[in-house]
Formats: sequence, structure tokens, C-alpha cells
Amino acid sequence: MNDFAAAIRTIADYPKPGIQFRDITTLLADPATFRAAVDTLVDPYKNAGVDHVAGIEARGFILGGALAHQLSAGFVPIRKKGKLPHETIRVAYSLEYGVDEMEMHRDAVSPGQRVLLTDDLIATGGTAEGAVKLLREIGAEIVAACFVIDLPDLGGRKKLEALHVDVRTLVAFSGH
Repeated sequence: MNDFAAAIRTIADYPKPGIQFRDITTLLADPATFRAAVDTLVDPYKNAGVDHVAGIEARGFILGGALAHQLSAGFVPIRKKGKLPHETIRVAYSLEYGVDEMEMHRDAVSPGQRVLLTDDLIATGGTAEGAVKLLREIGAEIVAACFVIDLPDLGGRKKLEALHVDVRTLVAFSGH
């Protein structure tokens, strides 16, 4: 069994005092641990008929590309507003201190296609909730959402589960 928590660096007081930033770049830098993390995340979905993996900017792109490769699925980037060159659909989502928007190409997913959503961590859940709503707006079926890190005290997992989305994570950290 892999100790994913030990592979994640914690940076105190970043980006502001009182925050314990969970940095997955150390996990990504270790080839064996990165491989084990991808394998563990993808394992339940090997035979789930996943058509696309949708990754949330930016660390979700790293994980999403690896998961899509393992599943022989396409990859769909979900980006901040204004970053995609073709016709997009957009959704507003809540941040800790405000609202932002994310978008994806309108033709990235066809109605009924099965999508696995990923990002590095689930915290308050605003970004992931927005991504689920965006994918559903276009007609995608969300197979699950998977993350390396869960910060359960912030309630994000519960938000996604309330939307009937299965959530899979590798490690949970208390506090933020």
C-alpha cells in the first residue's frame, strides 16, 4: 500500500496565514508514487465505459491526461473563462471569497457520453460543483469525480455527493 500522504508536501501559511497548502508537486515528481496514484484513481473505472476524462485547470490537466491515457479515453480541459479558442459553454461557481467562471468547448462532449472528472483536491467543492453542472448542461453523464486530496472539513465531497456524484480520493487531511 502506498503512503500518498507522505508524498504530499504541506506548506504552512500559504497563500495566507492559517492555511496549510497541500502541494502535490512532490507526489508528481516521484515516478513510482505518481504511477501508483494514477493506477489507484483509475482502477475502479477501467470497465466503466468512460468516454472522456475532464480535468479542471490546472493540476487536473496533469492527472486528467494520465487517467485518460490509462482508460483509452479522450481528455477535456475545463478552463478559466477566456482561455479556450472555440465556441464554449460557461458556468459561474463559488470561490471562498467570491465568484468566478469556467468553461469548456461546446463540442468537447456529446450528450450521453460518460465522463470522469478530476482535479488535485476537493476543498469547499465550488469548482468541482461548477464543473459537474457544466458537464451536465452539455448532457454528459458523470461517472465519478476523483481527486488526490480531500479536505473533508471544508465540505466539498458532501456537495458533490448531494449532486449524486460518486467521489474517490486517495488521502484526506483535516483542517485547511
